[in-house]
Amino acid sequence: MNQSPSPTRRLRWLPYVLGVGLVVALGFGLRPRPAPVETALATSGPLRATVSEEGKTRIKQRYVVSSPVTGQLRRVPFKPGAAIAAGDVVAVIEPMAASPLDPRSRALAEARRDSAVAALEQTRAAHALAINDLKRAQAMFDTGTLAPQDLDAAKIRETVAAREVVAAEGALRAAETELAVNNPAAAPALVEVRAPVAGRVLHVFQESERPVTAGTPLLDAGDPADLEVVIELLSRDGAALAPGARVALEQWGGPKPLDARVRLVEPAAFTKISALGVEEQRVNVVADIITPLTERPTLGDNFRVEARVIVWESEQVLKVPVSALFRRGGESAAYVVRGGRAVLVPVEAGRSSGSEVQVLKGLTAGDEVILYPGDRVSDGQRVQPVKI
Repeated sequence: MNQSPSPTRRLRWLPYVLGVGLVVALGFGLRPRPAPVETALATSGPLRATVSEEGKTRIKQRYVVSSPVTGQLRRVPFKPGAAIAAGDVVAVIEPMAASPLDPRSRALAEARRDSAVAALEQTRAAHALAINDLKRAQAMFDTGTLAPQDLDAAKIRETVAAREVVAAEGALRAAETELAVNNPAAAPALVEVRAPVAGRVLHVFQESERPVTAGTPLLDAGDPADLEVVIELLSRDGAALAPGARVALEQWGGPKPLDARVRLVEPAAFTKISALGVEEQRVNVVADIITPLTERPTLGDNFRVEARVIVWESEQVLKVPVSALFRRGGESAAYVVRGGRAVLVPVEAGRSSGSEVQVLKGLTAGDEVILYPGDRVSDGQRVQPVKI
């Protein structure tokens, strides 16, 4: 008959059991805990690479209306923003009366007029003769009795004679004007300055009545509805653009961005000092605003906008957040969570949108990558994804 172990023998093994349990408990307690990490999934979707810079609007066709004569400007009745039509009188100038000529100067002016009349008659007669010679040469050429070079010579003589007539007429008008302007009996007629284009007055340089000289700017005019945007980009970014590239205009004052298209990248760059004192080569990129005027009625000339130029875009690429990639040995890499551990994976990166980056090699859609790994994550380390 078997006898059960005595209580004394059972108690003899109890310290060993408790020791083993304690060792196991200490082992689990001292085991490194998984590092909490923020993760994201590699996904497929649209991606666009952009360049953001400040830009300014400007009217495509801006006209500076200047005084055609020297005289007394009458008060300009227009204010900036006033609507004008092509041909409207925007300013009136009373020409300055010329001082009368002395007898000797008048005699010389009359002599120049008489000479101009005689020269005009002479050039008209020469032109009529050249026309007749050309007709005869054409007839002879049609019958095959005149060489082509002789016909060409006759045409050239007729053209030269016609231009001499025009020059003689201009000389006669100049001589007659000199006599008419310096005639004390002739009162100067008022000169009306007219708007060259329909649109709005942008700026009035001379508003009050005052003497002006010929060529003095009076006002600016243009059509505010016909706007373009000038964006100063780094020359390397401008060289990568092509006409037709899309541009989004933000922070212009409206509720949503405006659409624009690049029309021109100017062929000459210029040097500009940045806010940090660094010399930069920049180039002007000109874009046309294609958003309808009804959606931007308050946007005017020389307004500031934030331009986001799209240099590249694709509708379907593999991408991850920029914070998932880091440099390792001169190449890009990322940590992927596999089996509860961080696995170091070399990655070939492509285009970047600033927040996301294209992945060409190394990852597949659905991979869980670690964001902001830093020095706290190493290859093979146990990690615990957390939600932020």
